[in-house]
Amino acid sequence: MEPAKDIDWDALTFAFSQTDMMYVAKTKVGEPWPAGKLVPYGDIPMSPAAGVLNYGQGIFEGLKAQRTDAGDIVLFRTNKNAQRFAAGAARLGMPVVSEEQFMKVARDVVEANARFVPPSGKGSLYVRPVLFGNGAILGLGPAPEVTYIVYCCPVGPYFKDGITPIHLKVSDEYHRVCAGSTGNVKAIANYAPGMIPSANAKKEGYSEIIYLDAREHRYIEEVGAANFFCVKDGVIYTPILSGGTILPGVTRDSTIQIARDLGYKVEECKVDIDFALTADEVFCTGTAAVVSPVGKITHADRTGVFANNEVGVVTKKIYETLTGIQRGKLPDKHGWVIHLKGKSKL
Repeated sequence: MEPAKDIDWDALTFAFSQTDMMYVAKTKVGEPWPAGKLVPYGDIPMSPAAGVLNYGQGIFEGLKAQRTDAGDIVLFRTNKNAQRFAAGAARLGMPVVSEEQFMKVARDVVEANARFVPPSGKGSLYVRPVLFGNGAILGLGPAPEVTYIVYCCPVGPYFKDGITPIHLKVSDEYHRVCAGSTGNVKAIANYAPGMIPSANAKKEGYSEIIYLDAREHRYIEEVGAANFFCVKDGVIYTPILSGGTILPGVTRDSTIQIARDLGYKVEECKVDIDFALTADEVFCTGTAAVVSPVGKITHADRTGVFANNEVGVVTKKIYETLTGIQRGKLPDKHGWVIHLKGKSKL
């Protein structure tokens, strides 16, 4: 299906807008997931005693469908999102959605809303699977019934005028999570506590917050809701996934593989903020922006400036390679791109 002709794709921003269809399935704990069904987009009734409302029992994912330069609609590494979704469900005491069902539903939702997939280069269709305890429960425990929904909305490019370096502030007051919690799960409850620190930083002129570890207050964990990378003397460094405090980003994993494909050495280790401030380049990764170059980091009375506050050579190369693979401009030697019809099977 061609992109809708009644949408001004050039005016599209990274914000919510309603589409035609969404997916809904419900099951009780201990029972298998039904096939579920596609229904018109709309509100969902819920008990005031729902587990998600009272105890935050819920997880979500974020993935994108987009058109290649040839016009094909594709998804990217949906299996990785499915695996993280399953791990999150198990951690929060909810029935696991199989990888097969997750990937089929993602495809079905995109196909049902194909007219909302922007033309190549104009944005993407952001797909949001959500799993939550909708069953009523008063005592602390898993909800007796769980709902799985998948909706989507078209979004414009995160950077309208090309990738631009951002300015980050290190938080000394707030921490994202502590060891042994749910930092490695895309849990609903992980995100609300970051809203005020992020909003305060933006009021001060920064783009986002950098969170340090809650124990020693010196090792970088995440940038708001993105993974952190820095480059020093040709080596790329990123915080190691240990202690359950960092989300294993799909874009993070893709970036590491692409960097190694390009011949760079990648070190997954503890990244000290003092070390990061001396880096040659800094960038962060996530589904929304893919790769965000960082021009400056301010920590207390110190400010590190990277690549002369411009997009660094390594950052640009990784961004162009990753987006080139996603849009079909470069070879997909790892089999990451999933065509909805024809070339690849879900």
